Amino acid sequence: MTPSALPATGRASILEAFKAPLRRVDYPLPAAMEPGAILVRTEMAGICGTDVHLWRGELPIQLPVILGHETVGRIVSLGAGVDKDWSGLPLKAGDRVTWTSATSCGRCYYCAVKNQPTRCPERRAYGIGYRCDASPHFLGGYADFHYLRPRVNVFLLPETLSTESVIGAGCALITAIHGVERTGVDWQDTVVVQGVGPVGISAIAVAKSAGASRVIAIGGPDHRLEMARRFGADEVIPLDETQTASDRIQSVKKLTGGWGADIVLECVGHPSAVVEGMEMCRDGGKYLVLGHYCDAGPISFNPHVITRKQLQVFGSWSSEPRHMKAAIDFLSRNADRFPFASMVTHRFSLDQANEALQTTAAWRAAKSVIVPGVD
Repeated sequence: MTPSALPATGRASILEAFKAPLRRVDYPLPAAMEPGAILVRTEMAGICGTDVHLWRGELPIQLPVILGHETVGRIVSLGAGVDKDWSGLPLKAGDRVTWTSATSCGRCYYCAVKNQPTRCPERRAYGIGYRCDASPHFLGGYADFHYLRPRVNVFLLPETLSTESVIGAGCALITAIHGVERTGVDWQDTVVVQGVGPVGISAIAVAKSAGASRVIAIGGPDHRLEMARRFGADEVIPLDETQTASDRIQSVKKLTGGWGADIVLECVGHPSAVVEGMEMCRDGGKYLVLGHYCDAGPISFNPHVITRKQLQVFGSWSSEPRHMKAAIDFLSRNADRFPFASMVTHRFSLDQANEALQTTAAWRAAKSVIVPGVD
């Protein structure tokens, strides 16, 4: 689509009040492109569990906002100075792309000195950190168009990689890649994954591809446990059969010869999972807290567990552009082994954004998506 063929306005579904229905509005498209900016027509936007937390008011964000930080689209127009993606591949109008939801400044203490860009104080994310009531408006995925600000980390997608694979993996895969990278899964490690939501499913796939000989998944309901098996889980521990922390810990011990796992990956987001997960580690093992993007509150635990078991405890926040590049390569190489496209189970039009959000909140879908071009 050429700029001259663009409509004057585009549709968006916006969050104006926490726990209230999203509202469909029309916004004017930007009259001109900033140097370095990109305008994309949205092809598909994923509904992330974080979107549910945002809708519930469980993260401190400013409203109104267009939700959606997992997006694929086709380039409509490029601002001056943009001709390559993050990897150096040439870009042009019509190309199918995705992008990192956030951009770090590259100059601060955490970016330039400590190599921790996810902790950059200037970092802001599309679909989360930008109000939509001022131009350029389209700064989230639940809309016909998406405006990518200058310095965005954009990635050209191979024609052989489906949009469903990219959105099915969503931000969960890049989050898992970053987290598993920090723990250093070794060849022949036994890994326990607490939780079989999108992050847990991705963590299973990444752990297996990193060399883990055995992955044990804990969670439910049954359809998610079946998905966990499809993505490489060797054993599953259903929550409805192990209803106490003690039951789950003993199940892990039984499956690991009484020792516990080399690495336990927390992908639940509930504080109590951390307490029991540490007890699932073998002595000298590693524990990663990955699922707590939102502040779910404190819980008491005995730090003696860390010293007694001589644990290494890790935290991981979001991801970096290099993890997006790794995810695209991973998806391209492993489409059959790890069928992320099959995660997309429920599709909705832009006018059905509320239904899409509620479907995800009720755990009725492996992955709900919005397809703006379908009504």
